[in-house]
Amino acid sequence: MRTFLVCSCLCLAVAAPVAPGGLAQVSPYDQASPIPPALIAAKTVFISNAGADSGLFPEPFTGDPGRAYTELYAALKATGNYTLVGDPAQADLVLELRLNAPYGPSEANKQKGASDPLPMFRLVVYDGKSHYILWTVTQSIEFAYLQKTHDRNFDIALSEVLNQFLRIAGKPPAGSH
Repeated sequence: MRTFLVCSCLCLAVAAPVAPGGLAQVSPYDQASPIPPALIAAKTVFISNAGADSGLFPEPFTGDPGRAYTELYAALKATGNYTLVGDPAQADLVLELRLNAPYGPSEANKQKGASDPLPMFRLVVYDGKSHYILWTVTQSIEFAYLQKTHDRNFDIALSEVLNQFLRIAGKPPAGSH
């Protein structure tokens, strides 16, 4: 028993000075995660409109539940990075766009002064051949008091979703370095 304690103490004494440096070298935050090759190699894309939760149109956002799909389609087409196809069977990637309106806080959270959760975009990227999810991008839409500002924040968040997707796919958006 005494030998075990002595050996344990010696091991800890030797390992303690090395451990902090060793942990820093293998930190997962220091290493880039792998990007699925299908995402990078894609040439054709189908955009799927997964809709929007109720209660978001015509207030706080102008337009209709198809607004995000229409704007994303036009913006992705304008980049020239992909050929947009009308049939998911012809696509290397399927992008499913949804606008979520999370439920508000519980009564207990309201008493603590918590705000309602923000609406958010969710873009799910599927492999066109295997139908597996390759990546997901989410982006909250900042709160505003005026409808004009709500609409601007909607556009900013949707633009950020597209920019995140393009960066992940190795096709940086125009104007980024």
